[in-house]
Amino acid sequence: MESESRPAAWLRNFRLSGFALSALLLIVCALVVLAPSLKTYVEQRQQIAELQARVDAAQESVDELDGEIARWSDKAYIESQARERFYYVFPGDVNYLTKGGEDEVVTSDGQPISDEIQTTEVDWVRSMVSSIYTAGLTDAPPEELDGPVQLETPGTETGTE
Repeated sequence: MESESRPAAWLRNFRLSGFALSALLLIVCALVVLAPSLKTYVEQRQQIAELQARVDAAQESVDELDGEIARWSDKAYIESQARERFYYVFPGDVNYLTKGGEDEVVTSDGQPISDEIQTTEVDWVRSMVSSIYTAGLTDAPPEELDGPVQLETPGTETGTE
């Protein structure tokens, strides 16, 4: 007679009693009943964690905005922002606008600072219309085009004879 393997002998000697079978059946039923509830619980915990992260981010944003409100309540901060952003100065102060390197100090158009209002001699509407027509009707590359051309006003004559 052939000798049996150990697992085969164990399985042959394994007997299920009625109590063991009913306990096993009860455990399987409990898993089937509780699995959907457990899945729902885990999903809800994940949603709660995501919502809590969003609440924390929103609270950080609120804290930053509260800090900014506190800064804007300070008169010195408002003055510094007006000086930086809009180039405002107090009466009697001298304001210099710089272009290029830090060593070069000039006004925005290279002219000395003046207390008088200046008007330009260029008709900007005609210059813009001329630029649009030139850009739309020419075949020349951009490098060959000159600056804006001043259109003649009706009733004026050029000095060409």
